Amino acid sequence: MEPTYALHSRRCWIDGALTEATVEVRGDKIHRVRAGRHAHQQLIELGSAVLMPGLIDAHVHVNEPGRTEWEGFDTATRAAACGGIATIVDMPLNSSPVVTNPEALRQKTEAAQGKLHVNCGFWAGYTGGPLSDLEALLDAGCLGVKVFLVHSGIDEFPNVTEADLHRAMPLIARKGSKLLAHCELAPDTAPPAPADPRSYPAYLASRPKQWENEAIRKMIRLCGQYDCPTHIVHLSSAEALPAIAEARKRGLPLTVETCPHYLYFHADAIPDGQPLYKCAPPIRERANNEALIAGIKAGAIGFLASDHSPAPPGIKELDSGNLMKAWGGIAGLQFLLPASWTALRGHLSLEEFIPLVTSRPARFIGAERSKGLIKEGFDADLAAWIPEEEEIIDESAVWHRHKASPYIGQNLAGKVEMTAVNGRVVYWEGAMREEKVGKTVFTDRI
Repeated sequence: MEPTYALHSRRCWIDGALTEATVEVRGDKIHRVRAGRHAHQQLIELGSAVLMPGLIDAHVHVNEPGRTEWEGFDTATRAAACGGIATIVDMPLNSSPVVTNPEALRQKTEAAQGKLHVNCGFWAGYTGGPLSDLEALLDAGCLGVKVFLVHSGIDEFPNVTEADLHRAMPLIARKGSKLLAHCELAPDTAPPAPADPRSYPAYLASRPKQWENEAIRKMIRLCGQYDCPTHIVHLSSAEALPAIAEARKRGLPLTVETCPHYLYFHADAIPDGQPLYKCAPPIRERANNEALIAGIKAGAIGFLASDHSPAPPGIKELDSGNLMKAWGGIAGLQFLLPASWTALRGHLSLEEFIPLVTSRPARFIGAERSKGLIKEGFDADLAAWIPEEEEIIDESAVWHRHKASPYIGQNLAGKVEMTAVNGRVVYWEGAMREEKVGKTVFTDRI
């Protein structure tokens, strides 16, 4: 039976404003949106909870197949659903094989079958291999192409050279796709190992802002040269914002994301010997966070993504606290909404905040005609949450495969009440309701 029900809230995000409305769902689509409260045979009353489109997280490392013990499709998409997220896009690493050819994509999509609690799209990877493989991945429906300008941490996914980019970017532009770049440029000579590998200031100094700033300048130059849509993932260095703003002013097809951990946490408060906070680029000082927030308000940073990149406790070096050896990545998929809102609620209104996790990432992945808005005919991907409600995150509430995250113990505002995916209510008040209703998302289906 196809679902048929209606949702009423006094705060529905419609046409950029919060207003009282009743949203009727039939099958997997939004059938009707009416102002005010209207009776329905199956009416779900949300009261003053904010009803908005389900979040879209365009930067997630699921790691299946090959490293499912790090995080797999079942646990990742379950955590996403509990966080109000209706769609994720999976990065081409850290799975094994990495998704740099059609056969690897086939293995990836087969691994996802029957396990998706939310929708899932896929980024292609490029490491300097044959352009025929890259073209085949785009033709197969990958939403864009991810590259690293510095070692990725996974030997199977080496960084590209500038010569590689000169080869790939014309093809990506011709295919109407986009390039996503991890922007750090490391010097040829590695810096000396710090005296104390548990020191967070030492780790921070090992990946300075200059690495990021130089890489972003390079990508801006290449973006302009080839008119290739170029995206800067997980912006950490606020020093790059003037160059980004100037490039966008010139009309370059340049987009930028940042992550909640660069807004919520800051280096001054990160203890030594705690690898849960280690990521690359690193979490920087409080003043940098404030400048990133200003970049969001000014429009230089377009949307937010979790960059969920978990690892087992041993690889994360939780016992040794060795920051130089530990896997770099923040486990934060489930907390994209509350961590972002907690960091930004003093700076943005709800109406300004909601597009950062809904309509803007929908536009970025090319799904703006079906996702990211509460609108008749759009996909019935919805989230209801209470922005004013705060809770201290307990380990027992974490749905990731490993209950290891810097958000555990944090007091976050924004409690998710409900998530609907393709019309099905998958999460309701702390429990999963329906499961495995997610669909794969390819360019020819959005």
